[in-house]
Amino acid sequence: MSPTTTPSPAPVAAPASKGAKRSFMSSLMDATALLRSSSFKEDSYVAAALASSELRALADLKALLATHPDPISIWGVPLNPHSPPAAADDAAPAPTPGPVDERADVVLLKFLRARDFRVRDAHAMLLRCAAWRAEFGADAVLDEDLGFKDLEGVVAYMHGWDRDGHPVCYNAYGVFKDRDMYERVFGDGDRLARFLRWRVQVMERGVRALTLRPGGVNAIIQVTDLKDMPKRELRAASNQILSLFQDNYPEMVARKVFINVPWYFSVLFSMISPFLTERTKSKFVIAREGNVAETLYKFIRPELVPVQYGGLSRAGDLENGPPKPASEFTIKGGEKVFLEIDGIEAGATITWDLVVGGWDLEYGAEYVPAAEDSYTLCVEKTRMVSATAEEPVHNAFTAREAGKMVLSIDNSGSRKRKVAAYRYFVRKPSV
Repeated sequence: MSPTTTPSPAPVAAPASKGAKRSFMSSLMDATALLRSSSFKEDSYVAAALASSELRALADLKALLATHPDPISIWGVPLNPHSPPAAADDAAPAPTPGPVDERADVVLLKFLRARDFRVRDAHAMLLRCAAWRAEFGADAVLDEDLGFKDLEGVVAYMHGWDRDGHPVCYNAYGVFKDRDMYERVFGDGDRLARFLRWRVQVMERGVRALTLRPGGVNAIIQVTDLKDMPKRELRAASNQILSLFQDNYPEMVARKVFINVPWYFSVLFSMISPFLTERTKSKFVIAREGNVAETLYKFIRPELVPVQYGGLSRAGDLENGPPKPASEFTIKGGEKVFLEIDGIEAGATITWDLVVGGWDLEYGAEYVPAAEDSYTLCVEKTRMVSATAEEPVHNAFTAREAGKMVLSIDNSGSRKRKVAAYRYFVRKPSV
């Protein structure tokens, strides 16, 4: 019989001292409670949830589009479908409405919301977007090799989805602090234009992952890493990217998460905050350096957060489908937690991954045989994992006798609470 993967009983955690008497379940509840802290409410595209004024604006926009003799399509969605003439040799009659694609309402509502439901402004914006897509060749950009393979998975990339199913786009421009890299990508107008085309290509991948249907997933989550970003050098590229997306991808971002935010960005945000609408501010999430994993875990499961941001997901992990879910927990300052993975058979192999946001604590692993006359085995010596660690713990152990694996996470030297996650696989011995 071939080896099979089977679940083991749920791990438990135990506090190390009287000052840390907390159960593993309470830690999990603390982590889950973080999800209820946001005032954000995503826009609805279901007709029953729209105000009467919004429904009228939608109907008026459809009426305007119906006056156009030529079909208009954006993101593969027909917005003013017409029935063809009855015969080629007949005088062409006025176009009549054809079958309505339910996705059209979603697209039209995006343009309307971008212009506060001012119908003529939304109509003009939509026509400019359609003209830009035709001129830019946006529908064909996905098939192009633009020569930025080394930037994929580093600068801008789609990776996984959030807890509500939104695709997640990560952006990190810190690599451009290297002058040679900056010159290679932005050195002249042609290079900048090619980079902008590549950035649109990434955005189009995100749009392709949306359902664009009422009640479906209709926007992405954008995570922007501000660490080491050369602000002055990237000003021209940033302005052009922002302009392109504002004009041609309205309401495509459900939430904007800024991570590794320097102090001056926080000050700037507080200064401009009074001038932003509550709707816009509700989409913004600001996370200072050292608080990245805790922030991202609020919105994205740890098995889908990239390893460089305190998660368990490595490049290529999602190519074979959704990953195995991880268990989340929190560790208070001054607390030591033990994760016990019990029920391991003799000859079985256990593989585990463990990550702690911000690390800067001690970690170790040992195997405790079930037999009373057997000795506990040190699997990984207790060691300090620094705050700068970018890789989760990954290890495997083959048990010679039945027992349990015990992972220890010691945060007793810190006052700061840490978020953490782990997962494991137990492969039974071959028969």
